[in-house]
Amino acid sequence: MSVRLLLLLVFSLEVFRCELSKEKAGSAINAAKTLVWGPGLEADIVLPARFFYIQTVDSSGERLTTSPGEKTFEVKIVSPTEQFTRIWIQVLDRRDGSFLVRYRMYATYTDLHIHVLLKGKHVAKSPYILKGPVYHEGCDCPQPSGSVWEKNMHCPESFAQITRDLSLHPSVDPDQNAQEIPKRFGQRQSLCHYTIKENKVYVKTFGEHVGFRIFMDAILLSLTRKVRIPDVEFFVNLGDWPLEKRKPTDKLHPIFSWCGSNNTRDIVMPTYDLTESVLETMGRVSLDMMSVQANTGPPWPEKNATAFWRGRDSRQERLQLVKLSRAHPDFIDAAFTNFFFFKHDESLYGPLVKHVSFFDFFKYKYQINIDGTVAAYRLPYLLAGDSVVLKQDSGYYEHFYNELRPWEHYIPIKANLGDLLEKIQWARDHDEEARKIALAGQQLARSHLMGDSIFCYYYKLFKEYARLQITEPKVRKGMELVEQPTDDLFPCSCDRRMEKDEL
Repeated sequence: MSVRLLLLLVFSLEVFRCELSKEKAGSAINAAKTLVWGPGLEADIVLPARFFYIQTVDSSGERLTTSPGEKTFEVKIVSPTEQFTRIWIQVLDRRDGSFLVRYRMYATYTDLHIHVLLKGKHVAKSPYILKGPVYHEGCDCPQPSGSVWEKNMHCPESFAQITRDLSLHPSVDPDQNAQEIPKRFGQRQSLCHYTIKENKVYVKTFGEHVGFRIFMDAILLSLTRKVRIPDVEFFVNLGDWPLEKRKPTDKLHPIFSWCGSNNTRDIVMPTYDLTESVLETMGRVSLDMMSVQANTGPPWPEKNATAFWRGRDSRQERLQLVKLSRAHPDFIDAAFTNFFFFKHDESLYGPLVKHVSFFDFFKYKYQINIDGTVAAYRLPYLLAGDSVVLKQDSGYYEHFYNELRPWEHYIPIKANLGDLLEKIQWARDHDEEARKIALAGQQLARSHLMGDSIFCYYYKLFKEYARLQITEPKVRKGMELVEQPTDDLFPCSCDRRMEKDEL
């Protein structure tokens, strides 16, 4: 027998074995005992892309921990009052025995029936009936009561970062801030001055570079379509760097930013990147917290035991990282995809390489997270994958860093990367511990950084900030109304009772 024929035979047997194991796994699943849950099964939770989970369980009650095959389940969503439903559905195989089902509605329906099927048989308590009206993302129909909305959304009582940020502001004077903040920051920085009045959004911009306003406009419009926000007036920093650098003993100005630092006192929001990924899931973006969960690379034992990084030259330590990689290619695979901030010296940093699909990062066990101009905004997606994150000690932070614990959710490395090689070696020598850290980080991302959590964070932030105001928020001179987008094709009628919450 020729070598080529032998290899072909081995390959065929391997394919047959894999298909057989998938078939056995599929037949071992118990439809009645399998678990189905999540916010996408509740009519009152309106998200750009709704989602729920399926956890496979066998006949003995044990949860499966490997994929039974990505085509295992069929999900159908229909409305008995409509012949056709404009709903895009995706069943994402998380390859750990569980599935994430996401769907985006392009119209509002009276009642939805969600069928979760295994070989034509209903799973768990399928069909799940969402009693209508079930509103789609574009429907301008806010819940009048914020407390009812929070309860429906299962929002937490509080967020540690919001409590910490607002503790520096015993009271807020919108009249005074409207005078002082533009004078202090308006000439040199890019700011948006927002007022939400009667649940309508008004804005005035300061500075030259205000393009990132689109992200803030989008989340405010989306949020006000879902819930009535208390009247509130605030300033948003559109730049990368947080602005308020005064000492806690000085009079601080409240500035909302997408990133915080140990040397500043800004009020932190979810990053524009994470915010957009939530709003545009199953839309404009390809990288979001759900898509990552279905693209985590090969199983842990088959991943490359090398630390991986790609990016641009936005920080000195990134130059050091690439030099380290060139000196220790068996430990680190790091390269630049773009040079902008420093002079490109190919002899030191090698040639630029092509962009790598983010999902291909997870072919590697170890992901290096290192600051850019500020915090590296890719961290939520790295945590959501199936690799362990080696995170640089940093003075910058995002809204969720309060939840992160070193050695529990990630492996810490020094700011100067002085112990990076040592930590990679530790991970190689302690494979099971590294795997547990990767899974804990993944679980944190799954439970704290999905769309429902992001909307809860924004609402809580605006609600708690509104409580601090000692003068009435106003639509100031020069402010313009930010219009809600119109949907002439699929308009919705809102039948909520219009009663306001008391602050």
